Amino acid sequence: MGSCKEKEESTPMCAWVQGPIIVGAGPSGLAVSACLSEHGVPSVILERSNCIASLWQQRTYDRLKLHLPKRFCALPLLGFPQNFPKYPTKEQFISYMEDYATHFSIKPKFNQNVQSAVFDSSCGYWRVKTLDMEYNSRWLIVATGENAEPIIPEIVGIERFHAPPVHTSEYKSGSYFKNHKVLVIGCGNSGMEISLDLCRHKAVPHLVVRNTVHVLPREMFGISSFGLAMALLKLFPLSVVDKFLLLMSYFTLGNTEKLGLHRPKTGPMEHKNVTGKTPVLDVGALSKIKSGKIKVMAGVKEITRNGAKFMDGQEKEFDSIILATGYKSNVPSWLKGCDFFTKDGMPKTPFPNGWKGENGLYTVGFTRRGLLGTASDANKIAKDIADQWRPGEDWKTISNSQIILLKNCNKNKF
Repeated sequence: MGSCKEKEESTPMCAWVQGPIIVGAGPSGLAVSACLSEHGVPSVILERSNCIASLWQQRTYDRLKLHLPKRFCALPLLGFPQNFPKYPTKEQFISYMEDYATHFSIKPKFNQNVQSAVFDSSCGYWRVKTLDMEYNSRWLIVATGENAEPIIPEIVGIERFHAPPVHTSEYKSGSYFKNHKVLVIGCGNSGMEISLDLCRHKAVPHLVVRNTVHVLPREMFGISSFGLAMALLKLFPLSVVDKFLLLMSYFTLGNTEKLGLHRPKTGPMEHKNVTGKTPVLDVGALSKIKSGKIKVMAGVKEITRNGAKFMDGQEKEFDSIILATGYKSNVPSWLKGCDFFTKDGMPKTPFPNGWKGENGLYTVGFTRRGLLGTASDANKIAKDIADQWRPGEDWKTISNSQIILLKNCNKNKF
């Protein structure tokens, strides 16, 4: 990599950031920024879209609610309003995020799509480039999360289908599919909930179950299944808790195997820890499957112009296809010269130690443990950076090459 002086000549707009650069203004980015501010450390958030929590605001369906109780989804230092229901709606969660940003005076820089981020060893700084600016800092916090980009699977013949498939990131309401026969590919929480939404709008969903899946009741004994599991894990081994969850699920939901929903060999909590795949928390879809209003289908063999052929030999016609195939990290597309992440964009070091890399690199929102994991990592990162934070010290102890960089960036100092 060239020197800082060489970079100065080719970079027209450059900014020196006194604190960390945070990439992503979702819940993870907001959480770590708030925790840093509590330690007196400023930060700059770069967000590619035009709003905070863009996944929630722009790429979620209308009926979405938090799948877990609000106490498990609160960000550090500021909880949900007391008048919010146990399971806040999409609109309420967005409102909470906006109030959170206002409370901690968090003002991301919007429409700053990071093209590359590289650690420049000749300077000792991270160089983060967007389309119109280069930002430089001692610290880089990756907060783009596990769900940055939709996963579009390769399915034989899908390009032949008479209508463009719709990913769940584009799905808003079943009202657009009234009276349609809809093929929903993917049976996670989104696939199940969208199938339920389609039923309520008089569509006929056919749910493709490609892999094994754990389905749990959202609540047991009036307590959230997740909350109950968390409490039991403090007292019993993981294997015992998993057996309890499966036993209660059997009594509450019945034998899901008979419905075509085959469970993994590992228990629900162990399976989540190992694979990151969250159990489906049933909010009504299972009863529609039992009544036949949601039809469970085997894996897709091939898409035809008017429908699909399935692995079990069936062939059906459909009006629409919805891809409930999830999301993936996009970190490998822009974080360069770093082997901290896998090719899938997840930290190679598993939770709880995957929050810190080398040369001032940090990650938040990659724990496979939802917002609880985010809160844990945000606090650790803020404390670690606060221990290194010396306001103004960079101007006293920099090398000659760093002086060139900082003089160039002085007009755009954050």
